[in-house]
Amino acid sequence: MLLDFNRMPSQTWSEFKGGAGDTVVRMYKDVSNRIMFMKLEPGSSIDYHRHEDSSEIIYVMQGTATGTYDGVEEIIEPGMCGYCPAGHSHGIENKGDEDLVFFSVVSEKQANQTL
Repeated sequence: MLLDFNRMPSQTWSEFKGGAGDTVVRMYKDVSNRIMFMKLEPGSSIDYHRHEDSSEIIYVMQGTATGTYDGVEEIIEPGMCGYCPAGHSHGIENKGDEDLVFFSVVSEKQANQTL
């Protein structure tokens, strides 16, 4: 299945999860995942929050992210991936001078899921 984020309408979430500024997102969602192409302008953030029943993968494509994972601050640069497993907490901030562009996949809780 092909997902063309260039053709998806964008949404703007102000102060997403209690963060600063706007998060611009193009998203595909089904019962298993939310697959998102996202942008944070300089000074914007997605506040620190807990993933109770889902995990999230963040792959940075442009800019430099300051990620906080379980209270530990880390720098995520293009080509790097941040991972927040279920039961853990994280947040992301753009402290740089250019847009932070990243790809995010959030799993949805599945009852009786097997591998």
